Amino acid sequence: MLMRVALAASLAALAATGAAQADQLDDIMSSKTLRCGTFADVPPFAAPDPTTREMVGFDVDMCNAIAERWGVTAEIKPLSVEARVPEVKLGGVDLTIANLAYTQSRAEQIQFSDPYYLAHEMLMVRADDPGVTPADFKGKRLASTKGSTSELSIKLNESEPLTFQDTGSAFMAVQQGKARGMVANTMTITKLVNESQTRGVPLKMIEEPMIDQPIGIGMKQGESALLAKVNETLVAMDEAGQINEFWNKWLGPDTEYKMTRTDKVVPLAELDVTPIP
Repeated sequence: MLMRVALAASLAALAATGAAQADQLDDIMSSKTLRCGTFADVPPFAAPDPTTREMVGFDVDMCNAIAERWGVTAEIKPLSVEARVPEVKLGGVDLTIANLAYTQSRAEQIQFSDPYYLAHEMLMVRADDPGVTPADFKGKRLASTKGSTSELSIKLNESEPLTFQDTGSAFMAVQQGKARGMVANTMTITKLVNESQTRGVPLKMIEEPMIDQPIGIGMKQGESALLAKVNETLVAMDEAGQINEFWNKWLGPDTEYKMTRTDKVVPLAELDVTPIP
């Protein structure tokens, strides 16, 4: 099933209601401040710098770049994983830039920008675990952060989720044998697998993704002008090589993640991926 089919109704509804809503973009421009919700402590996306204690990371750079292009000041608001959608919905932030994956349930609460990359939820288990695919872990207890698509992917795999407020606690659950494995995005799992080789029980990453997910920027429903401005800015940043610049800085071949971004900013409805409930 193509995502374009699943999105048709919601996109039409957004177009119909956008004009009736208050113009949040005007408010941002008038206040000269763009409030961005990011992770509170999930490197390399957003985390306090050990020396300066200022928030740094890929998502922080994205917010600062968008604000600079708009001629406003970025205000970073650290959020828990589960607060990313509610804070946008309730007006606590203008945008959530926090590795936010499109799901059908989230799209009923907030609207998403065009995605700027396709992410994967990956499973990490002990290095000596005999399992080789996600199917081998059906019915098994797997750890994740609460309210994340990692938790959702565990349920979709017919496994038992054991959730925590932070990735460190989920990691320890695997180390201590409280969970058979842990699910998180590729970057987080790659880092934890590397760390496990010299700290605690050695772990490995299962090669087959649990799910694939388009990552976009979240904002209030009905703010059509803001959505158009964000999408326009993402395309301009992509064409200028700015998103790749941030990616290479935090996630690229010269980092511990050694990942290459090949995605381009494209309309969400054109992605041929199975919608996540």
